[in-house]
Amino acid sequence: MKHDQRVNASIGSSLNNKKIIQKKLNQKILSLKKLSLGLISLCLASSLYANDVNILAADLKHQGNNTWSLSVTLKHDDTGWDHYADNWRLVDSQGKVLGDRVLYHPHVNEQPFTRSLNGIQIPAAKLNTGETLYVEAHDKVHGWTKNRLVLDLSLVKNGRLQQKR
Repeated sequence: MKHDQRVNASIGSSLNNKKIIQKKLNQKILSLKKLSLGLISLCLASSLYANDVNILAADLKHQGNNTWSLSVTLKHDDTGWDHYADNWRLVDSQGKVLGDRVLYHPHVNEQPFTRSLNGIQIPAAKLNTGETLYVEAHDKVHGWTKNRLVLDLSLVKNGRLQQKR
């Protein structure tokens, strides 16, 4: 009888140890799942922003009578017609669009690339007060980039402002 009690106690102890081990294993598996989910989320988030349009430079030149031309250099991982940098624009501090340049085709093998727009009207008051303008860029998948290029009109010298990142 004592032998049977010892065997039953031993089996009970083994079952209890097995439950403890199983519980710890389940906790580790849950931790690994959470870590994996976090890593996947991080990868997805970074891939969404990895393809934003980079505005590398802008060259603003006075053409006379408050009219300006703007050349903008962009870099983007264009992959074809479904995903390419398709627009840039010049806006004032209130968000008013002063100039808009549509890019009609992908530049898969031409990176970075520069495109210009002539005939932009910038009121003299904006120049006189040294207002800040912004170059914004757009791509077909991610929309307008949050990383705008700042053009500080107080830095215009001899009718020209060149800004680089």
